[in-house]
Amino acid sequence: MSAESHEVHHDGEHESMSKKRIWQVAGILTFITCIEFIIALAIVPSHPELLKYANPVYIVLTLFKAFYIVAYFMHLKFEKMGLILSLVIPIIFIIGLILVLTNESHHWVDLRPVF
Repeated sequence: MSAESHEVHHDGEHESMSKKRIWQVAGILTFITCIEFIIALAIVPSHPELLKYANPVYIVLTLFKAFYIVAYFMHLKFEKMGLILSLVIPIIFIIGLILVLTNESHHWVDLRPVF
């Protein structure tokens, strides 16, 4: 019998998900959440005119948090690009559809007669 060595290589699969990296991602998520709370509880109440700028900032910060959660805690960052694209592209189209339908619904509300 031959003594063959069967080594399994995972090509670096999940090599960066150490405890240190998990704590770094958790720290980033905590930092973003703290920024959201500071904006919501300190800046906007004292300066209500900044509310129109606060909502887009909330959306961007929430998208960053969603990226980190999906990429690291749901391990999508370590998947093949085909799987990532098959998930991300439909989500982008769904978000676009929601935005278009929301805009269209405001148009129909404006057409109602006022009594």
